[in-house]
Amino acid sequence: MSYVGPDFEPPRPPRHPLRGPLTVAVAALVPGALIGWLVWQTVGDSGGDAQASPSSTSSPWGRPTTPGASDDGKEQPGGAGGTGDSEKPGGSPSASAPAASGSLKGKVVVIDPGHNPGNFQHTSEINQQVNIGTNSKECDTTGTATNDGYTEAKFTLDVARRMRTVLEKEGATVKFTQDGDRSWGPCVDERAQIGNKADADAVVSIHADGAGAGNRGFHVILPGSVHSGAADTRPIVASSRELGERVAGSFLRVTGSAPSNYIGGGTGLDVRKDLGGLNLSTVPKVFIECGNMRDSKDAGQLTSSAWRQKAAQGISEGIVSFLHG
Repeated sequence: MSYVGPDFEPPRPPRHPLRGPLTVAVAALVPGALIGWLVWQTVGDSGGDAQASPSSTSSPWGRPTTPGASDDGKEQPGGAGGTGDSEKPGGSPSASAPAASGSLKGKVVVIDPGHNPGNFQHTSEINQQVNIGTNSKECDTTGTATNDGYTEAKFTLDVARRMRTVLEKEGATVKFTQDGDRSWGPCVDERAQIGNKADADAVVSIHADGAGAGNRGFHVILPGSVHSGAADTRPIVASSRELGERVAGSFLRVTGSAPSNYIGGGTGLDVRKDLGGLNLSTVPKVFIECGNMRDSKDAGQLTSSAWRQKAAQGISEGIVSFLHG
């Protein structure tokens, strides 16, 4: 059963199809990576596709596809509650010391490790309603876990820290939304504000999915065009798409993991308008679901230190490619 909570949502309204030609840079990244994916598909390791909806999307691998009917359930629609702007936990965003040199000197990257290991001890706080522009939703959730109990919060923090090492070597200044240095949170609205206040050149939110067994692979979530209340993603839709395509291409190439067989119709991309972390962002931002923690094969990768290093490298290389332009 898919995990349900804010930043995770079961079936949603049909999404807008992916539009526009893919960037030349992504096209250059994909062919080599696609070879590995095709081999993966040939040996039958796709793990049971979910039923697809009839609406079509365009694929970064160069073919039309249909998005899967199931979903990761992130940020389930909330009720008509208030903004829930109650006391937030202490602590400030964790930042690296600015690097002295490197190709990304002067660039700021914000990494958002999804959820917080302490959230499960603060259920009343994370269930408070916050304003995501289009409506109100819960502050955050505990995240999902493998069947053996390895939590998404531990996974995301580990990958984020590995990414920080890679990106700092490239000269970037790296900031975290949380680094295990606060008792819970931050809420999804504050996560977005951290990236905005940093005037980040790129923001990536790290996650792992909690879909049913047999659902496998990664997907990158892109912001749709939203203009409602406090949310206006129109200025960042194009740049976020480019960031997401480059992250997806690099992740596929470095990890060898295939695009999701249950979301995005094989594109590895999913456009959404219901995520507060994207809706409230004013800088280029994407989410990546690195795999499905509830599938035993994906879980075997997600719990592997060596694979997590590849994941961090793949995401980081996508960011570097995007920032180089």
